[in-house]
Amino acid sequence: MNIYSLAKPLLFQLDAETAHDITLKSLKLAEQSGVLSLYPKALTCQPRQVMGITFPNPVGLAAGLDKNGAVIDGMAALGFGFIEIGTVTPRQQPGNPKPRLFRVKEAQGIVNRFGFNNLGVDNLVENVKAAKYKGVLGINIGKNFDTPMENAVDDYLICMQKVYAYASYITVNISSPNTKNLRALQEKEALSHLLAILKLEQTKLANQHGRYVPITLKIAPDLECEQINEIADLLVEHKIDGVIATNTTLSREAVQGMENANETGGLSGAPVREKSTLVIGQLSQRLQGAVPIIGVGGILSGADAVEKIAAGASLVQLYSGLIYKGPKLIRDVCKTLG
Repeated sequence: MNIYSLAKPLLFQLDAETAHDITLKSLKLAEQSGVLSLYPKALTCQPRQVMGITFPNPVGLAAGLDKNGAVIDGMAALGFGFIEIGTVTPRQQPGNPKPRLFRVKEAQGIVNRFGFNNLGVDNLVENVKAAKYKGVLGINIGKNFDTPMENAVDDYLICMQKVYAYASYITVNISSPNTKNLRALQEKEALSHLLAILKLEQTKLANQHGRYVPITLKIAPDLECEQINEIADLLVEHKIDGVIATNTTLSREAVQGMENANETGGLSGAPVREKSTLVIGQLSQRLQGAVPIIGVGGILSGADAVEKIAAGASLVQLYSGLIYKGPKLIRDVCKTLG
């Protein structure tokens, strides 16, 4: 029996956010004490070449678990092929009032309405600089909740400029349901405007730093087929390097009548698996290999990851699955994907 299976019943007796904080603090302590060096690493998988980056294995940590990049080395010790930290905003912000994280245990789901709670981009950069990790690091960027929508682009630019030197790739998060009107940036005109400006900035920063850092776009699962096609076409038009599908869902179709199902926020975990896979499939069909896809949403087993790859993803990411299955899930997925 692994340590997590012993700790899980205790953690699940606590409020979800308290359990989340304790887990991160324990990981930090394990990281500092050197205990994590004893943890069995994920099985060796075939490295993947995606966006010009060599990923030692295709299993990554999704953004949201380590918003401030506070436990990068701890996460790395669990065997991830890549780690994505954030979402980070230009300025520190507390996020939405607590409670804001809920388990839908019956369906192995999680509802969160954190609202980009983080200590700001400067704090994240300091944490990245202090980490020993030299692997593939994604940094996920967003806008402050009180930045007017017409100035949203400025927030993404500030974050991009500050993290560029430290990121393997940068993810533009326009799909969190917990920042008012943020998903409006997925609309055709707004998205085209945002991508054009970010692409120009990427070129400028690549010249300045002497290295090209890919940009990925993270999208929602709650998109109509026509919207998915529009987004796919814009990704190609603006030469965006990758797309992450998907964020959390606002739909409660899969969890009706269950405890915490009616809490406001984004639903992740097993209930979003099918929606996420459908979006990946539609994107893949439209993109025809022009832009790589990173699949995330409801991966709780190796078979779930295979389903994402079969739908068109090149890599996968885990978040809610870790909460229900523990770090052993990384090994299981890696072993299944080979």
